[in-house]
Amino acid sequence: MRADRILPAKTWDPATAVDAVLIDFDRRHRRRIVLATEGGAELLVDLPQAARLRDGDGLVLDSGGIVAVRAMAEPLLEIHAHDEGELIRIAWHLGNRHLPVQLLGDRIRIRADHVIGAMVEGLGGHVDAIDAPFDPEAGAYAGGGHHHHHDDDDDHHHHG
Repeated sequence: MRADRILPAKTWDPATAVDAVLIDFDRRHRRRIVLATEGGAELLVDLPQAARLRDGDGLVLDSGGIVAVRAMAEPLLEIHAHDEGELIRIAWHLGNRHLPVQLLGDRIRIRADHVIGAMVEGLGGHVDAIDAPFDPEAGAYAGGGHHHHHDDDDDHHHHG
């Protein structure tokens, strides 16, 4: 099977999907990748340019069917705080480290990282380890390959 187009989530009916792929965050920003579907088929995703696949998107097959994209559960930290101001301050510190974050109103999700978890607790936040799909904000550095450093260096050159 081959797919060369994406239907954004909520623009199509997932009940019409002919199959589905379960993908972790690192593999959801691609132009071309071969994936195994939940039904056991092989799917070549061959897009005109790199795109970020989001939970609920549909991959349009050459044959006319649609394969649903599902975000795989991953180890995450769910962060909450006593008040909105404290949560905003924590979000600023996470953003300052260029970490991918998923904003959920009264809480923030990041990838599991004990060093960052300890920093958040030092800022007065509360951290719970969970397993859930990770669908972070598409920001200036939204790409599957960006990794952070635990030391607070001044090297802010980004390579994509």
